[in-house]
Amino acid sequence: MQLGMIGLGRMGGNMARRLLQSGHDVVAYDRDNNAVRTAAGYGATPATGPADLVSRLDAPRAVWIMLPSGDVTEAGIDELLGLLSPGDTIIDGGNSNYKDSIRRSEKAAGHGVDFMDAGTSGGIWGLQEGYSLMVGGDKAAYERLEPIFQSLAPAADRGVGRVGPSGAGHFTKMIHNGIEYGMMQAYAEGFEILAARPDLVEDLEQVSRIWQHGSVVRSWLLDLAVAALEEDGDLSALTSYVDDSGEGRWTVQESVDLGVPAPVITASLQARFRSRQANPFGGRMLSALRKQFGGHAVQKAE
Repeated sequence: MQLGMIGLGRMGGNMARRLLQSGHDVVAYDRDNNAVRTAAGYGATPATGPADLVSRLDAPRAVWIMLPSGDVTEAGIDELLGLLSPGDTIIDGGNSNYKDSIRRSEKAAGHGVDFMDAGTSGGIWGLQEGYSLMVGGDKAAYERLEPIFQSLAPAADRGVGRVGPSGAGHFTKMIHNGIEYGMMQAYAEGFEILAARPDLVEDLEQVSRIWQHGSVVRSWLLDLAVAALEEDGDLSALTSYVDDSGEGRWTVQESVDLGVPAPVITASLQARFRSRQANPFGGRMLSALRKQFGGHAVQKAE
């Protein structure tokens, strides 16, 4: 099956490679010529731009984009809508906001083009393990392109499916990432408590390996914790700064808008914000207030 791919960063490039390994015909474009050459080395047909890519696809065309969310994705979709024909399909596999995906679907429908949002999880391991794909869009369009989705998934019958109309794929991926925030925070806090008692727990990596088998907390995230501890037993090579991709924020905002409580996910997001602050003002205010009302000792800044 033929597919155009725009955006050959680490995930997009690996997805193109997995599709090629599965026997699909991929026409690839990225602003980075080196990324295009790499994809061509794996068997993709290189394109010099979106117009060239579209010209190399047989109708009905399907173009998968893996671009940064926001204006870059918006511009990419607008450009494609000026090049594609009725009956063609755009698939957004990036981390777009689901509300944008609903709006873009309506815009694409005005051109007679199907729009699908594919929430994609799997990160750098997707090439070997396959990607979890949560797809939103027209049912007939999904069925037409199902071989593509199945080839990217861990198996044709696992880790992939149409979850609803346009917007549902990115909505589901947003909630998936919110859950991921909470799970990672729980592991981080648990291991920190363990690390605080070296007199009792001598080897964190050993504990993490024990938990991998038979434990109720075993998971792929735990497997990744094992890999991290194996590489750096006390994680001394890292700082505690933790960024966020934005989907945790969207999940928390959605919980507020819907009136659905999400205390764990919210707390995990706030923990990431705090991780980026050195000697935060709020902490200093807390210290000052304890001193003011109770005369408690404080630590002076150097």
